[in-house]
Amino acid sequence: MKILLPIWFSMLLAAHVSAQKVPVYENFDDFQGILHQNNDTTYVINFWATYCAPCIEEMPAFRKLENHYEDQPVEIVLTSLDFGSNVKERVRSFMEKHNIQSRVVILDDPDANSWIDKVSDKWSGALPGTLIYNQNSREFYEKTFTYNELQQIVQSKMKEL
Repeated sequence: MKILLPIWFSMLLAAHVSAQKVPVYENFDDFQGILHQNNDTTYVINFWATYCAPCIEEMPAFRKLENHYEDQPVEIVLTSLDFGSNVKERVRSFMEKHNIQSRVVILDDPDANSWIDKVSDKWSGALPGTLIYNQNSREFYEKTFTYNELQQIVQSKMKEL
């Protein structure tokens, strides 16, 4: 019985992750509302891809951040920039493998040159990239984060509200 409980819990968790809806935005105009919320929430919008080693390296920091702020007005949106055939299945498989519980969306607009500056004029387009904003401040970071770095920035942003 002791062995079955962890197996059952793992299956339950995998079912939750695989049941999570992963919307695909095929053009930036439909996606950009996520980048411009004006309320009492601090948003952490991470741009990543399943093929990006630094993105995968920082993923545990975002999971830990979400757990830390689960009862506070902080929303994490992991925005996959994966492309090609079966993108939704690849992202969902990645989510299951890495136990990602955060909100995940796929931005599949191939004309990145037309929208990268709309995310931030500081962004070269390199991955990972993270936009952290609330109604009082907005900052873009083109770097790989540790949990402590993320936590300090989010805490600072929350004090600005």
